[in-house]
This record gives sequence, C-alpha cells and structure tokens, in this order.
Amino acid sequence: MTILRVALDVPLPTLFDYRAEAATRADIGCRVLVPFGKKRLVGVIWDVATKSEVADSRLRSVEKILREVAPLPPEWLALAEFCSGYYHGPLGEVVAAALPPRLRTAKTVPLAPRDYVLTPIGREALAATPSRHRRLRALLEQLARGRASDSELDAQRTGSRNLLRHGIEKGWIVSMEPERSEPRFVHAHELTSEQEQAIGALRSELEKFRVSLLFGVTGSGKTEIYLQLIAEVLARGKQVLILVPEIALTPALEGAFRDRFPGACIVTQTSAMAELERVRGWLLAHGGRADIVLGTRLAVFTPLPRLGLVVVDEEQDASFKQREGVRYSARDLAIARARIVGASVVLCSATPSLESFHRATSGKYELVALTRRAIDRAALPAIRLIDTRVHPSQEGIVPPLLEALAARLARGEQSLVFLNRRGYAPTLACPACGWVKGCRRCSANMVVHLAARRLRCHHCGLAEGIPRACPECGNPDLQVFGRGTQRIELLLGEKFPQARILRVDSDAVRARNGLEDLLERAAHADILVGTQILAKGHHFERLTLAGVLNADSGLFSSDYRAGERTFAQLQQVAGRAGRANLPGEVLIQTRYPEHPLYQSLVRHDYAGFAKSVLAERREAGFPPFVFEAALRAESRDESRARRFLRAAIGRAPQRGGAITVFDPAPMSLARLAGVERAQVLLQSRSRPRLQAFLREWSDSLYRTPAHGVRWHLDVDPIEF
Repeated sequence: MTILRVALDVPLPTLFDYRAEAATRADIGCRVLVPFGKKRLVGVIWDVATKSEVADSRLRSVEKILREVAPLPPEWLALAEFCSGYYHGPLGEVVAAALPPRLRTAKTVPLAPRDYVLTPIGREALAATPSRHRRLRALLEQLARGRASDSELDAQRTGSRNLLRHGIEKGWIVSMEPERSEPRFVHAHELTSEQEQAIGALRSELEKFRVSLLFGVTGSGKTEIYLQLIAEVLARGKQVLILVPEIALTPALEGAFRDRFPGACIVTQTSAMAELERVRGWLLAHGGRADIVLGTRLAVFTPLPRLGLVVVDEEQDASFKQREGVRYSARDLAIARARIVGASVVLCSATPSLESFHRATSGKYELVALTRRAIDRAALPAIRLIDTRVHPSQEGIVPPLLEALAARLARGEQSLVFLNRRGYAPTLACPACGWVKGCRRCSANMVVHLAARRLRCHHCGLAEGIPRACPECGNPDLQVFGRGTQRIELLLGEKFPQARILRVDSDAVRARNGLEDLLERAAHADILVGTQILAKGHHFERLTLAGVLNADSGLFSSDYRAGERTFAQLQQVAGRAGRANLPGEVLIQTRYPEHPLYQSLVRHDYAGFAKSVLAERREAGFPPFVFEAALRAESRDESRARRFLRAAIGRAPQRGGAITVFDPAPMSLARLAGVERAQVLLQSRSRPRLQAFLREWSDSLYRTPAHGVRWHLDVDPIEF
C-alpha cells in the first residue's frame, strides 16, 4: 500500500496520511486534492511511505494528484521546512502562504504562456477597425509592433482575454511557443570609481553563498551596482530574485528593469496582482523561463531552479516581516534560501538594520560602502534643525520653513513637506469636558478626514460620521487637535495660492487611480505633501527642499527600535532633496535639536549613530545581542487571553538561566478590531537554546486548552 504524507493548510503541526495506489516518489512536491472532514483541500505531497501509524480503516484515499504543474523542487521543500521549523508554524500553513492563491485550489491552472503575433489579415482588420473600438484597436496595435507574450499583454491591459480569443478565431492573431529569452544589458550610466570598486568586491565570489551589505548614502547608485551584478549573473545562465519592501515601488522598478534588460523574461510577484497574472508569472519562474523575479516579501518563495543571486533592497524595512499567519522575515528567509542553493545575497540600504550592520562590521557579512553620491555635482543635502521653541509654528509649520518654501517657488524648484500622518487631524475632542473620540473596536483614536466628513480608524478601518456635539456633555464646539497631511495641504494652499500643491499618501492613491498616475503628476507639482510613500526610492529632478514636520514623535516611543526607525525614515526623506545638479536642503522642525539622533543626522553619520545605539543595546540586553520571541494570545475576553498565557508559562519546559520568560502583558495596541491582545516575551543570548526551548514549548502549547483564544509564536518580533 502506498501512503502519501500531505501538508495541508490547517493549524496543526503535522502531516496527514492518505492512500494513493498510483503514486510514486516522483510525485513528492506535487499538489494533491484530498478529503478533509466534510471539506476537500489542496495540499502538497511531502513524502511517500509504505505504511502509516493511522489504522487502515481510518485512512482515506486521495481524490486526485494534480500533476499539471511540475513538482516543487527539493530546495523549495527545504526552504518551507526551514521556515516552519524556525518560525514554529505548521508546515501546511507555510506551504499555503508560499503558493499563489490559484494553486491552493483545484481550479484549472492556466496553460503554459504563449506568444502572440498579428497576421496579414489582422493588419487589414486593424486598418478597418473604427476608433470607437478602443480596446480592440489597442490590442491589435500592440501586436502590430511585434510579438507579445501573455504577461506583456496583461501588463499593458490593452484588452481582455475575450478579445484575444476573438482575434484568434477570426484569424487575425496566431499563438506560438515563446522564444527563449536572450537577456541583454543596456549600459546607461558611467560608473564612478567608488561604484567600480564596489562591483569588483561583490563580483569576486558570485558563484557561492555569501551575504554582502551594500551600505551607501542616498543617491550613491546602489541600484546601478546591483543592476550590473544582475547582468553578470544572467550572462552565466542563472536567475535573479529581487525583493522590494513596497508594492508601490514595484511598477516603476519593473519599468526600469525592462529598459535595462531588453530581451529578458521579467515577472513580478505581489499580493496586489490579479490571480491569473500572478500564477502565470509563478509558472514562468518555476519552469525556469523567467530570468528575473521582482516582488515583495511573498516573492521569496517563488521557485527558481537556476537561482544565482538574491537582492534585498531597503533591507531594513519593516514590510519584509509578515504580520499574519506564519510571522516570517522575507529578508532572513532570502538568506536561508541562498544558503540552501549556494547563491549570493546582496542586502542594500542607506540605513541598514542594526542587526545587519552589526553582522557586517563584525565580519559575518561582507561590508561594501559607498560614501558619495553618484552624480558629481549632487552633494548630500545640508540638514538644518529648526528649534520650535525659538521659532513657534504657525498652524504646524515654522516661519523658516515657510520662507524656504517661498524661495523655492520663486526659483521654480520643487519642495517636499513630509508628515507621516494621513488624514486631516489625529484627534477629535471636546474642550469642555475632555471627551476624546476613540475607536470602539481598537485602543486608538479615530482620525478626522474632513473632506469626506468622516472619522476613520487607521487600524481596523471603522468609519463613522463626525458628531454634531459632544456625546458626553452636549457641547457643539468640538475641536480637532494635531495635524495630518490633508490639513497641511489646505494650509499651504492658503499660504501659497499660486503654487501647484499635490498630496501623496494612501488616501490620495486610492482616490486618484493608483500611485503611478499620482507620481506622474508629482513631477510637475511645486510642493509635495506626503507620507512615507514619498520617502522611498523616488527621484524628482527639481526637488531641492525637504521639510519634516512632527519628527519628534519617534524619539519617545516605548519600542527600543523607534530611534533606529526614525533615523532611517528621516534619512530617506533627506535623500529626496538635491539628487540631481541642484543643491538640496532639509529643514527638520524639533523641540530637541541637541538630541544625539539629530546631531548624527546633520553629519550624515549613520555609522556613528548605529555604533552608539548598538553600545546601548549591548548594555541593556536587546537584539542583536540577545534573541527574542513572543507568544501572543488574542481573545474577545482579555481575561481569557491572560489566563491562556499564564497556563502556557506553567507548561513551559525547564529553562535554567538560559531563557528569560517575562510576565504576560498587553500589547502596545491592546485592542484591535474588537480583539484583546496580550503577549509573553522571551529572551536568550543563545539562538540555538531559544529555538530548542520553543520547539519543546510549541508541542505543549497545542495541548494547552485555548477556548475562545487564538495564539501564535512570533520569532524575532519587530512590534510589541
């Protein structure tokens, strides 16, 4: 009897046995449809055995082995096992998170990608097609310029699949096997001597596993360096994986890659993609046809049989950490994946995470530094600290910043006003009785969105109308406190009525048909008002001034990583100014200009700042000098969550002095979407000992009564 051991998307740390008479070991890695209770689930075959610990009478048969997709390769299975073992999540949940949604079901998988060309009859049809048939004309015009692939037609959105089928039926279009890609590299920039030295250092051992930290100031040409490395890896017949932190950055970066690598097969993998588009790209990578895979954290699981290089851009970004399901770090998994297959890893950042910086400066990673901007006349911007005790703000903006904005307007230059808080104001309150409008589902205040006349919770999405009067005392004169990007946009419109002002935040992105359209308009604006969306990876030729509001909010957080994140964010904002030939200036409003963080920022001295904070972390006992994990419990009833955590501590294995287990405590956002959240923090100076403890503890946690409680382990947590 042949037994299949199957990984299924259920919250249990085990494989499930099924009978399958026609299966062989060649089916390991294939998807399989099986009965599970009253449901039918798609899982992945993990092993093939001849006997099972489950009684024959209880064994059920598989319904179908889904062989239309080639089996997942052994290195992919090894990565999933590592992720499950290190982050202590059920293997089936890891596998489900790693596969595109289409492959988690038994739905038909798209056929292998095809190329399409226009026939002579199709050219006649194009000439005869009236202009009112815009989508059909767009499709035929694209094919008239040359053959196009499935992914290229999807990317251009020139027409639906129905139009393509219609064209094939009419004989206007024919499909054919895709040509093998022949990647070429377009040299677009002359390298500086510093860039050439960096490429030489990174190129020296590209054929084996090695982790390098490319640490360079903003505008130093880090992207150009890894483009050159990619060209070399592609020339050797290998594939490349590039991870970026934000979905918003992917389209622009994809366009840049297509310009620099004509002929290459480039696919993207993000959660924002349509289901069929994503699975087609995944299949191209899995089949070895994709040369470059570009994506967000989920792309780390894309199968690449010839992987030669992994690039993690903005490696310090918190977006690489998964916040739901299995809490993995895509950056750390990328390193683990490269180790499995013997590929090189390049981590890129102007402000690397302290963990990566410490590993690089202690010799565990190779450190490659860039200290100058790539454009000769593009010096680093001058950073000035405006003391708000000396220069009181006028509705949130100090006079020196208003004067600097006016000067840029007079010169025809562009400015950025950065405030990482969207909406009109963060608080609505009653000055008579002190009532503050909080979210009834979260332990947070509702944010005022004045244009929509709505209050919104930025944590759970709850929206309500703005009350006419205080519900506590009846006072009709409610007031808003604080400022968001919408309020600053209105204020600047009053101060500079002649200026073209554009707000760029997630609210504006939703209202204006996506970020790409907004960024096109941003190039022509006089003043940009934006959140962190604008701080990463964008290049505006005329932008010479960046003003930062409310920078002090990151100085006094209970999170020990707050200073590190604040420095990184401010450095990124500063990096937008003066990237071309015009000198840049950054004005930061603060009540604490003498703060060491700001003083390091003025000197553009991230290395000095990092060494200082690392010394504090070593003394205080924080990462990277200790290793952390957290057990989290969520329940509608706060007492149930705490009771579960206390019971879990009671079941914890003996730990001696190697593991510190702290008492249960509420999370910083204790209630989210109506759910109470609490946690137990664990620390150890030994990663292997912490992992051994978690393995034993995790087994007992599944046996701990958890009525009305959901729990999970978070290894290397970044939020508390």
